[in-house]
Amino acid sequence: MGMTMSQKILAVHAGVKEVEPGQFVEVKLDMVLGNDITTPVAADQFYRMGAKEVFDKEKIAIVPDHFTPNKDIKSAEQCRRVRDFANEMEIENYFEIGEMGIEHALLPEKGLVVAGDVYYRGRLSYLYLWRPWSVFHRGWKHRYGGRHGFRHLLDEGSFCHKV
Repeated sequence: MGMTMSQKILAVHAGVKEVEPGQFVEVKLDMVLGNDITTPVAADQFYRMGAKEVFDKEKIAIVPDHFTPNKDIKSAEQCRRVRDFANEMEIENYFEIGEMGIEHALLPEKGLVVAGDVYYRGRLSYLYLWRPWSVFHRGWKHRYGGRHGFRHLLDEGSFCHKV
C-alpha cells in the first residue's frame, strides 16, 4: 500500500525513501514558529543550554500576537524579551506590531510555508488550520525544554517524530 500525504512529506524531510507507521524519524524543518508566549521560555532554555546561535535565521518566524498591543507592563516586558531575542539572533522573519497579523494565517500569507513543508510551533492547538495547505504541522505539549522543546528546535532545526 502507498504512503499517505503526511508519510510522503515526512519521508522527504527525513531523507529516506519511505516511512511506515510506528517508525521514528528525525525530520528537518522548513519553518519554526514562536510567539510572545513560547519564545521567552524557549530563549531562556536556549541560553541555559549554552547555545550561541539558531540553526537557520531564515527558517524561524517570531510573531508577537498574543500580548500586543500591550495591556500592561508585564505584557510589554514579555514582548520586549521576544524582540531582544529576535534581534540578538538576527531572526529574519520577526514581525513587529503593525507588520503582522494572526501567526497561523501570517506564514502562508507571506509565503513562508507552502505545500509539502514541515512546520513546527509551540502547543498543539490549531493543527486543523494547516490541512488546506498540505503542510505537515506539528505542535508540542512541553515547551519548557527537553528533547522536543522549542529551544531544541531553535538550536537543531529538526525533531524526532513517530510516524
